[in-house]
Amino acid sequence: MTIILHPGSVSLKQLEKIYWTGEPAELDPAFDAGINKAAARIAEIAAGNAPVYGINTGFGKLASIKIDSADVATLQRNLILSHCCGVGAPLPENIVRLVMALKLVSLGRGASGVRLELVRLIEAMLDKGVIPVIPEKGSVGASGDLAPLAHLAAVMMGEAEAYFKGERLPGAQALNKAGLTPVVLAAKEGLALINGTQTSTALTLAGLFRAHRAAHAALITGAMSTAAAMGSSAPFHPALHTLRGHRGQIDTAAALRALLEGSIIRESHIEGDERVQDPYCIRCQPQVDGACLDLLRSVARTLEIESNAVTDNPLVLSDNSVVSGGNFHAEPIAFAADQIALAVCEVGAISQRRVALLVDPALSYGLPAFLAKKPGLNSGLMIAEVTSAALMSENKQMSHPASVDSTPTSANQEDHVSMACHGARRLLQMTENLFGIIGIEALTAAQGVELRAPLATSPELQKAIAAIRNVVPTLEVDRYMAGDLQAVSELVASGALNASVCENILPSLEI
Repeated sequence: MTIILHPGSVSLKQLEKIYWTGEPAELDPAFDAGINKAAARIAEIAAGNAPVYGINTGFGKLASIKIDSADVATLQRNLILSHCCGVGAPLPENIVRLVMALKLVSLGRGASGVRLELVRLIEAMLDKGVIPVIPEKGSVGASGDLAPLAHLAAVMMGEAEAYFKGERLPGAQALNKAGLTPVVLAAKEGLALINGTQTSTALTLAGLFRAHRAAHAALITGAMSTAAAMGSSAPFHPALHTLRGHRGQIDTAAALRALLEGSIIRESHIEGDERVQDPYCIRCQPQVDGACLDLLRSVARTLEIESNAVTDNPLVLSDNSVVSGGNFHAEPIAFAADQIALAVCEVGAISQRRVALLVDPALSYGLPAFLAKKPGLNSGLMIAEVTSAALMSENKQMSHPASVDSTPTSANQEDHVSMACHGARRLLQMTENLFGIIGIEALTAAQGVELRAPLATSPELQKAIAAIRNVVPTLEVDRYMAGDLQAVSELVASGALNASVCENILPSLEI
């Protein structure tokens, strides 16, 4: 089903659907008139003699060079081809789809000055599955994501490469197979396509969606680890968290209470338990994971604004004037990506400590060493915990902020850059690592709960354990483990673990 986009009010839920499901998107036709009006204004300027940046001048440091009206189309074509300087592996197709949808929204605001023909081509490419090959590296988040977006624009011109029905083809051939015709770019259209933060924003959105999915799974595995460790649910008491007042902390504690509701394991040791307090990784879950949730919610608001923004240059304003500025600078996205990286790192760090607790007989309150049924003869989940530590440490190393790094480019014309694009791209690897950490916690926590038999955990956590056991059997004796770790990582990444519990338990990104 095609998603109808209303520029200025596109929601994160719509963008998340495009990312996870790959559904096509198109603009509400009500925005056609504004697009046409701005395009007419650009055409008027291009036909005149007064120099206006990006329409009849060179670009960047070459902005002082006036371009003859007869060469405007050549100027735009040269701009795109010269900027196709991306390197590295292609971005995943679902992220490129998101880039294209975001470009539609930006152009749809009616300030970029492109013809409706370009908008319709992007819509048709999304509908028919012509997905440009965009190399992952090459943007510093300055005058927009120039190199990545140039690879998108080049396919629209019949150049570069694109995927069509799983096949990587020359751009012209991919368009032809889909029954589409390349465009010849008019004044400013190339600049409108490559100026903008759409690649950085799409990558950051992907990081947000993946981080939020992982954070949900961490609540499930955290509650399960609490049950396995015979931890106390008293620290999740609502009054405690109301006294502090942070919304994420309150919501996280509520989720943990709901997940643990009805646990016979918990009831079995309320009386006679000599422990006064659990370690922080159990007791402080609402404070840590809740703070991460608050951070993701704050970032979500920034990304929703940016997803609806016009970020190319120059722009046609409501009074029909054309003004050159710097909306293409991706500093808000760079900050957003850095904040997601911090949340991803911390969710993984506290999850890993729970894994370490459960495999350590000195801390796990009666569970066998490394959760092996016959420790010594079997190593159990010893090295699975080591792998979780490796993934956690890798995320720590990648969590250093990218936004504080800047390097002058374009002969010092672009002398401060955001580094948003690679700051956002690292979130893909960081969240992949986080899926692995939480997957390993799912294994250790499920094994720990099962070792408490005949005592049972809560009904909700029993459903989660059933989902885990659907892909990985209980560890009876040592076996080849790599496949198990991959299976539980995919269980977390796919959202299937989250889907195993009641939908209304896990907190949303909305406040």
